[in-house]
Amino acid sequence: MTEFGVLALQGDWAAHGAILRELGASTHPVRTAADLVRVDALVIPGGESSAMLRLMEPENLARRIRDRIVAGMAVLATCAGVILLAENIRPPQQGLAVLNVDVVRNAYGRQLHSTVAEIVLTKELGKPLRMEGVFIRAPRIVRVSSKVTVLGRWRDDPVLIRQGHILGATFHPELSADRRIHEMFMKAGEAGNG
Repeated sequence: MTEFGVLALQGDWAAHGAILRELGASTHPVRTAADLVRVDALVIPGGESSAMLRLMEPENLARRIRDRIVAGMAVLATCAGVILLAENIRPPQQGLAVLNVDVVRNAYGRQLHSTVAEIVLTKELGKPLRMEGVFIRAPRIVRVSSKVTVLGRWRDDPVLIRQGHILGATFHPELSADRRIHEMFMKAGEAGNG
């Protein structure tokens, strides 16, 4: 059975775990290198990306997670998780640089500018072709490479993307009743080799 992990250092990691269990997955919080070894796929939730990097330092988790992603581990990154995986981050900060996108942190404004918006989806996610997206201090994807497929947009901005076994959402799918993103992640995790 595929074991799904949720990086449990910050953010609403528990909500992701609850959704995955609701969908029938076996889940584990990941806080240490030993926890990471136990899982086949990983959710990197929202939170504050630079704080998450600091919390990963004692166990060298950033490098270990990066190595696992490069080896093929399926990942669902949401909000700050997309920032951590991005190739280029503005303003500049360290990251894992495994997702061929450029992002701008907090591009839509501060927490008081948080919003619920309607995301337009591609047919790949099935019907309906719209989904509610909760944006909280969300990053904005300002460049995607040819390796990246855009699965959803808000206005003209890509907000749901896939690059191979990496699924990224700049919003918080764990705060919506729609489970399609977690279902897509579970399929990738069950098919993965990470």
